[in-house]
Amino acid sequence: MKSIAFAAFTLMAAAAPALSQDARYTLELNNARAAETGCRLTYVAMNATGTDLSATSFEVAVFDQDGKVNRLLILEFGALKDGRTKVVQFDLAEQGCEDISRLLVNSVAECSATEGTAPDCLDVLEASSRTDIDFGL
Repeated sequence: MKSIAFAAFTLMAAAAPALSQDARYTLELNNARAAETGCRLTYVAMNATGTDLSATSFEVAVFDQDGKVNRLLILEFGALKDGRTKVVQFDLAEQGCEDISRLLVNSVAECSATEGTAPDCLDVLEASSRTDIDFGL
């Protein structure tokens, strides 16, 4: 009986890391276009963490063409249920898109679960870009 219980425990323990490795929150910089006041960034966010999130926001560093940090921003992506995707736009006032070389997710400003414990949003974050602007961790 002890060997059956030990075998079951071993199988469950081995399966747990595999489940958590599949958890991810993806942010894609999908578009960057000139707007009236500056640069409009369009992101596609997808929650595949296994948890409904009530709030998500990230601190992002904006780099100029010389590789210098121009500013730090908090980008709020809001609530996102597990398995859902949403599009969010941010306008960077007085900032030309052509002047941005890179966007770096510096830290998680907020990551809250609707119920239970939220995942470590930085650990599960995957960042990508469909633009000429580098976007990553």
